[in-house]
Amino acid sequence: MKTITVVFLLALATTYLMTPWVRRLAIRAGALDMPDARRVHTEPIPRWGGLAIYIGVAVGMLAGLARLYLLAPSDSVFLGRALQFLGLLLVGTGVLVVGMLDDRKQFSALIQMGALLLAGLVVQLFGVQIEGFAAPIGGKFSEARWIPLGAWAIPITALWIFVVSKTMDTIDGLDGLAAGVSAIAAFTLALMALQAADLLDQPYPNWLIAITAAAIAGAAGGFLRHNFNPARIFMGTGGAQFLGFMLGGLSVIGAFKTATAFAILIPVLVFGLPFLDAGLAVARRLLSGQPIHKPDKKHIHHQLLERGLNQRQTVLILYGIAAAMAVVALILFRKAMG
Repeated sequence: MKTITVVFLLALATTYLMTPWVRRLAIRAGALDMPDARRVHTEPIPRWGGLAIYIGVAVGMLAGLARLYLLAPSDSVFLGRALQFLGLLLVGTGVLVVGMLDDRKQFSALIQMGALLLAGLVVQLFGVQIEGFAAPIGGKFSEARWIPLGAWAIPITALWIFVVSKTMDTIDGLDGLAAGVSAIAAFTLALMALQAADLLDQPYPNWLIAITAAAIAGAAGGFLRHNFNPARIFMGTGGAQFLGFMLGGLSVIGAFKTATAFAILIPVLVFGLPFLDAGLAVARRLLSGQPIHKPDKKHIHHQLLERGLNQRQTVLILYGIAAAMAVVALILFRKAMG
C-alpha cells in the first residue's frame, strides 16, 4: 500500500510540475484550441496537456515497477509479470503521439478510429486481451463458469479499447471533466485490484494493476489543478485518448478477468458516465439522421449548462454521477469476489 501511495503522489507531482512547461510548448507550437460555436470557452487555450499527463503516468508506473523488480526472484519472472503493463504504456505512447498530431492537423473521424483500433490490436501482442468472460452461474468466483471467446477475443478487445478511448475523448468538453472522471475510474480500478489481491490471495497481477491505476489517477489529479475551470490548458485529443486507452487496457487486464459473475457489468459501470453520454449521442444522431461521428453541442454537460448551471457546478454534478456508478461497481465487485 505504501508503494501505491508513493506512485500516486509521484505521478501527481510530476504532472503538476510539468504542465506549465507543456503549456508553453503548446503555445510555441501553435497547438491551440480555438473557440467556435460548439465549444464553451471564448478564448484560445493551449492543448497538448496530455503530454504532461503521459509523463506523470510513465514516471509513476516505472517507479512502481522498479520497486517490484527489486522484489522479484529473477529478471524473467519480473518481465513475465510486467510485460502487459509495459506494452500498454508503449502502445499508449503511440496513441498520445497520434492524438497530439490530431490536435494540430485535425484528422478525420475515420483516421482516428483506425488509429485507435490498430492500437487495440497491437496491445494484444503483449497479452492485453479479453480472453473470455465468466457466465453468471452462482455468485462466487469459484462457482463461475469461464467461457472463452476464442478468435473473437481479438476484435472484441480492439473494439472495447476503441470505445473506452473514444468515449473519454467525447466527454472532454468542459474544464476538468475528463481529468476528474478518469481519476475516479482509475481510483476504482485500483481499489478493485487491491480487493482482488487480498480476497483471492493473488498479489500478481493485481499489485501491478493497482500501481498503474494509481499512476493514472495521480497524473489526472495533478493535471486537474491546471485544467479545472477556468482552465489554462486542455489535455487535447492526445490526452483524452491516452487516458481512455490506458484505462480500457487496464480494465481488460483486471476487471474482466476477476469480476466473474459481473465481468461485463462492472467495467461498464466504471466508465458509466462517458458510456452513457456516448450512447445518448449515438442514439440522438441516428434518430436525427446525422452521422454518428458528427460533433454537436447536445452532450449531457451542454444540456446542464443550458439549464443555468455554470461550468464548475456542472462538472461537480457529473463527478458525483461518475462516483456513484463507481461505488455500485465496487459493491458488485466485492459481491463477485465472494
